[in-house]
This record gives sequence, structure tokens and C-alpha cells, in this order.
Amino acid sequence: MKRTLLLATIGALLPISASAQIAVSANDGKQLRPGEAATTRTPDTVSVIDLHSYPPRVIGMVQAPASMIGPPASVAVARDGSFALVTAAQRLNAAGELELNDTLSVIDLRDPKAPRLLQTIKAGPGASGVTINRAGTLALVASTGDDVISIFSISGKHLTAGGKVQLPAKSRPTDVDFAPSGKTALVVAQGSGQLIGLLVAGKTLTIDGGVKTGVQPYGVAYSPDGRFAYNTNLGGREQPADAPKTAGPRIGTVTAVDLKTQSVTAIDVGLTPEHLTLSADGKYMAVVIANGSAAQPGSAGYNAFGLLKLYGVKGTTITPIAEAHSGAWCQGAIFSANAKTVLLQCAMPRDIEVYRFDGKALTRDEAATLKLDSRPGAIATATSR
Repeated sequence: MKRTLLLATIGALLPISASAQIAVSANDGKQLRPGEAATTRTPDTVSVIDLHSYPPRVIGMVQAPASMIGPPASVAVARDGSFALVTAAQRLNAAGELELNDTLSVIDLRDPKAPRLLQTIKAGPGASGVTINRAGTLALVASTGDDVISIFSISGKHLTAGGKVQLPAKSRPTDVDFAPSGKTALVVAQGSGQLIGLLVAGKTLTIDGGVKTGVQPYGVAYSPDGRFAYNTNLGGREQPADAPKTAGPRIGTVTAVDLKTQSVTAIDVGLTPEHLTLSADGKYMAVVIANGSAAQPGSAGYNAFGLLKLYGVKGTTITPIAEAHSGAWCQGAIFSANAKTVLLQCAMPRDIEVYRFDGKALTRDEAATLKLDSRPGAIATATSR
């Protein structure tokens, strides 16, 4: 990755505002488990969750296209909390079958208790990870179906298509995130096992090198100062070509990339790390581990529970702090502004689990669990992307 990209990522951390006390959850009503009838499907929705007081509570909801298939980064909230963007990678066709979708929705959060669907616009097929720059003037969407990053300009709360960045064939971009400075961005190229750098000049984006991180990278997040990037790798570490083949699922990893020196540090975290997110101050990282809980009972790697793991973060040093058993088929997680509360989306039971964190211990508050009609699949606050 070129030095121009590396140096341009460094930016200042903005102060935490009241908008950080709102979380936006995208909920997918289309996804069925084996044995569930099509009649049990529910509408896709977007829920607004108040984190200002404890326990958290759902204060608003609106029907809008959503998808839990893909990384839990398909929601982005503007830094001022005035609107959110939600992608939907799948939809139901006329035959009632799931197919790739290209929908990007703008959700008005002026009144969080009454969110409104303002606009829908087409991104690429398999529209997945979405990000908004801190100025609120530009958005990017990664689409797995055409190896493209779609660019949108933002005026007020209205999006206008502004071109595309064509990535190499079979890149399969699952996620994209702006650096805090807004001058660069990183694309998760799952197909090529790397983070691809983008230079941002106004509304023009150009590819600027890349760095290998592991097998099947999935999602990415920047440190608050933009010096470091962190990502999950579903397939874990790269293996030598002559390494013996192993049966069963592979242990996934989280990698920390020093964007100045290009050094990459990896830690093993568990089976299928679905999501990682940082606290607003960058001191803590939450990693959601599926742990085989989405598999069928009796299959290789199956477990009845997932895992939520918390780490301390300092540059490329990632230190385990606490972990807890979670519900099954869990997706996205976010911290409250003070990092004392963690929300975890679990798709199997259709709920959002609530955890208390004191810097050392992680405790699930079962009485505070938020129940939903549809399966939660992506979540964000104004400071989580």
C-alpha cells in the first residue's frame, strides 16, 4: 500500500456527541431456518435503540429493505446522527426465492422515535458494507455481485449516484470504510484476501495498493486516529501451499494492520468471526464469534451457543479481557458511548442481547434483552463506523 494512503489515514478523533447514544439495527424478516414455513416471514425493518439510559430500549421502527446475509456493516449512521444508510444484499423474487439485491435506503433520524424512509437508490448487486465520511458529504457501498464500490454524494439527506470504482475480477468486496480523515478508505476484498486502499480526492476515488490479511476477510474498522485498521478473517491465517489439508471448519482470526509500516499482526479468535467493532475511544474491541451456532445440530463444528469476546486494543497489540456465551447465529455488536454497555444481535432467537462491561468483566443482563419480530443482522452508531 502506497505511503500516500498510509499517511492520509491519520485524523483527529471527534468528540462524542449525543448522537452516539442512538443505535440503528437492520432486521431481516426473509431469512428462514430449516423447518420454518414461508408464512413465518416478517417485514424487513430498521429499529432505533436508545442507549442514553439503562436499560436500552427500542424507541422507533420503520419498514425498509434489510439483509442479514453479508457482514454486519450494512448500516452506517451519519456522524451528527441525523440519518442512517442501510443496504440490502438480498430480496425475495416473484417465485419467493432469495436473490441478490442492490438497494440502499436513507433513513431519517431527525425524530428517532419516528424514523422515516426518505429515499431508496440502487447500488451494486449484493450491496453490503456501507460507510459515510465524517463530513456527511460522501457515502460508499461495497457490492459483492459485481466487484464494485459505488460512490454517492450527499446533500442534506439526499443521495446522488456519483460513479463507481471497479475492483479486480473476483475481488468480492464485502465491506468498505472511510478513514477518519476522509482522505482514504479501505475495501475488504474477500476474494483476494486483502484490504485494498482507496485514495479520495473530492468525489473521485482511485485504487492505491493493498495488504494481505488472511483467508476470507469480512469486515473492517479504523482506529480513532486512523493509524491502524482491524479486520476479521473467516478462514483464518494464510497457509503455505504445501500445508496438509485439515478437515472441519477453520479458526478465524482478527488482524491489526499498521497503516504506516504495513505490518500485520494476527490473533486467533474462534470459528467464524462475524463482526468486530471498537469502542468510541478505541480502547476496546468486541468480536462476535458464530462458533458453529448457525450450523445444524450434529454437523462439524456445531455448538449451541455463540461467543462475545472483548479485547483491549493498543495499536497492533490486542489483549483478551473477557468473553461470554451468547445466543445462536449472532451478527453485529456495538458499544455504548461510555463502553459500559454492549449490544449483540442474535438472529436465531430474533433478539438483541444486552451486556454490562466494567473494563474487566462482561455480564449478560437477560432481563434487558430486546425482542424483535425480524432477525437482526447489522447495527451501527454514529461512532462505530
